[in-house]
Amino acid sequence: MATSKRGSWSIDQLAKSEFFHQKLHEWELMEVARQIDQVKGETLNWQKASLDISDKAWDKVIHRGIKPVIVFAHPDVLMNISRSTSYYRMLAMVSQKSMNQVSLSTVRYEKGYFPKFEIAEAIAKHLNKITSKLVEADEAIDAREFDLWRGMAAGSQAQGSWQNTKGRKVEIVLQGIIRRRLRESGLVSEDTDDKPRVTLADNRTAIFADEPDIGFYEDEKIVAAAEVKGGIDTAGVLERVGAAIKSLSRAKEENPNSVTILVLQEVSMTPQSIIDLQTNQNTVNYWFTVEEVLENDDKRAEVFSLLRI
Repeated sequence: MATSKRGSWSIDQLAKSEFFHQKLHEWELMEVARQIDQVKGETLNWQKASLDISDKAWDKVIHRGIKPVIVFAHPDVLMNISRSTSYYRMLAMVSQKSMNQVSLSTVRYEKGYFPKFEIAEAIAKHLNKITSKLVEADEAIDAREFDLWRGMAAGSQAQGSWQNTKGRKVEIVLQGIIRRRLRESGLVSEDTDDKPRVTLADNRTAIFADEPDIGFYEDEKIVAAAEVKGGIDTAGVLERVGAAIKSLSRAKEENPNSVTILVLQEVSMTPQSIIDLQTNQNTVNYWFTVEEVLENDDKRAEVFSLLRI
């Protein structure tokens, strides 16, 4: 029992780490930071007083040889670099929710939209005032500390997203793995992280929804379907397996030649559930454990191959 419990915690930790890693890329945190680092800040008009940048904070940054644009928000940057509002918001270590509370919501702009000057200026001033206080509070400023400030805010936001997934944690993690594989393989022709449909360059469409959790379609006909069933309650094993078989049977009804895959947590692979899967192998062609897909590169590659990605 203790070993089983440790295993459950271990897979939960791995799934959470994978989820956080996905958010790092989904929010384009590295890409935005690189773009801001390339900005020629000396060409910007830094009116410190009107941007709520304190002289003390400015001097500390300058004396350490740090580019001001790395630390302080400027309306021109917010208006021209996609998602840059998230960079400065996280640097100030404030949440999206708290920005809503001061009537300066950044959610829209952190999805790629650009604010108009009046809004960009208001956001810059608000965040600069907070960041100036943080810089002033440090006896000595180290440029690497700014990465930690942003990391703390990003982690807090990712934790909130993780908690909101509730019972769908494993499903969402595996969907994220497939999405990333599609991008890395150069198969994506159109994709938006918050949309369930991904158009592929080979004329297929990938849809991340329910029943199936992951579906690949060609000419509107399903060609591959994957169901993900998390949960570590042994009492619900047969119910989970039964629900997966029922869902994948719909894909087979639509296209008998479709490839069907089931991913279950290891605790669900009881002798009876294996018998059920073997009996229904015409419906569930392949099955893997969550642990295999997350931990075993060969098994993950096998899933990718079955999905032709």
